[in-house]
Amino acid sequence: MSVNSTTVNTVLGPVPADELGVVSVHEALLSVLPGAEHAFDITLDRAGIFETLAAKLRDFRAHGGGTIVDSTGMFHGRDLPLYEALSRATGVHIVASTGQGPEELLGGYFLTPQTNPPTPWPAEKFADLFTREITEGMVVPRVERRRPAGLVTTAVSRDGMTATDESLLRGAARAALATGTAVSLRYGDDAAGELDIVRDEKLPADRIAVGGLDRKEAVDAGGPEKIAARGSYVVLDHVGTEDAEHLTDDDRADLVADLVRAGYADRILLSVGATGVAKGHPANDLPYSHLLTAFVPLLTGRGVGGADLDRILRANPRDLLAVR
Repeated sequence: MSVNSTTVNTVLGPVPADELGVVSVHEALLSVLPGAEHAFDITLDRAGIFETLAAKLRDFRAHGGGTIVDSTGMFHGRDLPLYEALSRATGVHIVASTGQGPEELLGGYFLTPQTNPPTPWPAEKFADLFTREITEGMVVPRVERRRPAGLVTTAVSRDGMTATDESLLRGAARAALATGTAVSLRYGDDAAGELDIVRDEKLPADRIAVGGLDRKEAVDAGGPEKIAARGSYVVLDHVGTEDAEHLTDDDRADLVADLVRAGYADRILLSVGATGVAKGHPANDLPYSHLLTAFVPLLTGRGVGGADLDRILRANPRDLLAVR
């Protein structure tokens, strides 16, 4: 399953990086809270799920979208046969991810319950797990392996990094370094400090994307500028979400314009953080196309256009996802 430096791993196999088009980098297709599939009141109608997701992907493509990155990792509903069928039916490239996190969403298998308190898997075990999903193919439970993952994703606990979270960060970094893929992390409470953990594993800064940086607390702490200055990607991944925790789209657009003026157009990534179909938890039901239909006009109104928009929407995600 080896690929060269001009390709990206999609669910239908490697494709030339230049063919991705406009990319939304932190989305969810089918998102299932671990264990929810066993609940008496949860149904998984695959035909209905397919139709719902296909309509949302076609809408994204109709408004200029080219690629959706499902950044939910291994055990949150990732359904590779479904994603393959969706990509074929809609013409949208789908990049699926390996990885897990934060600790609270891990199954007990990934802790050592014989100890008190339970101890985390060591980083090298997570690294091996994630690496095999890239070199041997992503696992379809109890069936087989499919295509290689296109991204290693993890997240840190919101109230502060745990020992397990650190193992996940280091394991993700080692897997990315071994395979030429990139790491996407959703920060917990210290974006710069968590980035330092990944960098400590010698992964280059431009192979790391830090998500959640349109949270108000991140902006108040100067997080986007700090991450961009270190050479990693700033992911504003809640475009369209306007609540007590996140910026409004107007403020988000101001932030993008400020970053561009500061010379960081090549460090910005955007996403809606939408959930196509959710089971067991509330969905972010915004359309994937909101990024293009509602947010891009706000950026152009602030003087972000032309080469800068092309860089943010096409070239930055292409560079991040290209295997090298």
